[in-house]
Amino acid sequence: MKRTGSVFSLACEFDDFLLAPIGDDNNGMQLSVLSALARLDVDPWDEAATLARLPRAAATSKLAALIAALPAGPSARPDPRTIAARLIALLPTRVDPDVPPRPTLPGIGAVTRSPILTYLILYGISMLLMLAFQWLLASPQVPAPANSAPTLPTHIVSPSSPAPGSTH
Repeated sequence: MKRTGSVFSLACEFDDFLLAPIGDDNNGMQLSVLSALARLDVDPWDEAATLARLPRAAATSKLAALIAALPAGPSARPDPRTIAARLIALLPTRVDPDVPPRPTLPGIGAVTRSPILTYLILYGISMLLMLAFQWLLASPQVPAPANSAPTLPTHIVSPSSPAPGSTH
């Protein structure tokens, strides 16, 4: 029977490696191993577990190839092999091959949504919210029928007539 591991224990095991800086990206921001692997559409925890199982030389070569695939930052990075060797040293020395690197939910990551579709959905939702808000703020007024004549009050009070015997 295979031993199942906790996601948290596996995640902590690779923290030093995944959070280590590689260098600056195109915007001058610090690029970590985690963000670099995610940008390359590689699952960072799976890749860390794979690299930890490989011999150091093979892991260094594989990580150097991944680093070389990244676009260069504002100042060109040093040799990817040098960076990879420094980062591989941060991996745990042995990972149990019976423990899965990180459980994944079925369907997660398989479907990617276009940013345009996301923006259109958000736009539609915001338009619906604005229309609902406007409808709630509008005061309901009953329109008068167009062909009806104005109605006169039922009781008309006439001005009081002067008292008899007064002169005006």
